[in-house]
Amino acid sequence: MVLDDAAPPPSTDRPLRVAIIGAGPAGIFAADALTRQTDVPVAIDLIDRLPTPFGLVRHGIAPDHAKMRAIRETLHRSLDQPLVRFVGNVEIGVDLSLDELRRHVDAVVYTYGAALDRRLGIPGEELPGSLAATDVVAWYCGHPDADRTRVEAALAGARSVVVIGVGNVALDVARVLARTPEELEPTDMPQHVLDALAAAPVEQVTVLGRRGPAQASFTTQELRELSDMAGATVLVDPVDLELDPGSEERAAADRVVGRNLGVLRGWAEHALDAGRIPLRLRFFRRPVRLHGDDRVTAIEIERTAVDGDGRAVGTGELEVLPADLVVRSVGYRGTPLPGLPLDEGNGTVPHDGTGRVLRDGRPSTGEYVAGWIKRGPTGVVGTNKHDARETVDALLADAVDGTLAVRGDVDDLVTTLQARGAEPVLLEDWRAIDAAEVALGASRGRARTTMHEREALLAAVRAAAPR
Repeated sequence: MVLDDAAPPPSTDRPLRVAIIGAGPAGIFAADALTRQTDVPVAIDLIDRLPTPFGLVRHGIAPDHAKMRAIRETLHRSLDQPLVRFVGNVEIGVDLSLDELRRHVDAVVYTYGAALDRRLGIPGEELPGSLAATDVVAWYCGHPDADRTRVEAALAGARSVVVIGVGNVALDVARVLARTPEELEPTDMPQHVLDALAAAPVEQVTVLGRRGPAQASFTTQELRELSDMAGATVLVDPVDLELDPGSEERAAADRVVGRNLGVLRGWAEHALDAGRIPLRLRFFRRPVRLHGDDRVTAIEIERTAVDGDGRAVGTGELEVLPADLVVRSVGYRGTPLPGLPLDEGNGTVPHDGTGRVLRDGRPSTGEYVAGWIKRGPTGVVGTNKHDARETVDALLADAVDGTLAVRGDVDDLVTTLQARGAEPVLLEDWRAIDAAEVALGASRGRARTTMHEREALLAAVRAAAPR
């Protein structure tokens, strides 16, 4: 729909006002793409419900991934752009409705990710000691919403751990649980996380894949990091590496799969070392039931085979493994944002393929989507850059052809929020949080210690505010 001819085009005096909901990689890459172009004057509010930016780079990448987590230095440069305003600690649907936000801006880009876990759908899944990887990751990364009590209660009695899934997140969880306290001490984990992991009685970790190694979704870099653990030995059954013709073809055609198989075959020669935690990678196994009364005590698994369509099918061969803690890592899905359509089948916002949001099957003027909430939980951090550029290209094309135009003067978003009693966190406020975390880390001999409580984060902002 082309707007009224009387609507003025964006100008330096009245730029196109764009709100981006979600200050993770997808949102920051979208902001960066908007600021790098010169065809359409823009002003950007980068909104996040947390007081901190960076999304899964801060709260999803395992803290022992120091090099990968360093990407936030790159992301930080985008926040320093004068056309970008970080507005944290603001939840759309709570502090401000989506309709109200849209009256403040000319366009909205939804980049708030996919934070809800997918379930196994098996008996016993609700038992204590059964957790989603999202719960564990949020806890060890210091997410303000992490259920600390539940995770630490599950971990306290965990001698045998089973992680279900063969993606990067599953490997992260397995690796963190198998690390020695000395390996984790230099990380930026909150102190209570380090203490709980040091006290955990973990004696063995098993990672289960429902299909074969050729169908696993982890990257080779992530896989190889399992070799660097000081107190654990990776074990692989050579039988699990015997491939059917279809898997052989996949390995020959896909270099990542071929490299992964090379790493796994090297581990198949390992023998268990006394005094080291065995970390077993087992393929062609799917969970069918969790056993236990008051908490998980075992997991029943079924041997599988991969059919001609690449699906795991049961063989009827069952096995019961001891398990005090079971962590499922079988995918993420998006959550609804009040007022925004969501495809319940795949957990993404309906769009036209380029990022224009669809309402009732038609593009909704001024609404766009990027990142996991657009395409699902696929790819690595860098995948979001291309995805965000595609969406921004669609937005800019709409601004150039007149589909999207400025809507006249409106009240300032931050001023409106503050008048309502909200406490938006701006870039300088985030710098105060950043400095407080660095200072806390220095007091413990580390580069940084993550502050995990929302109130502590906001207290750092208030302490730095002019009096």
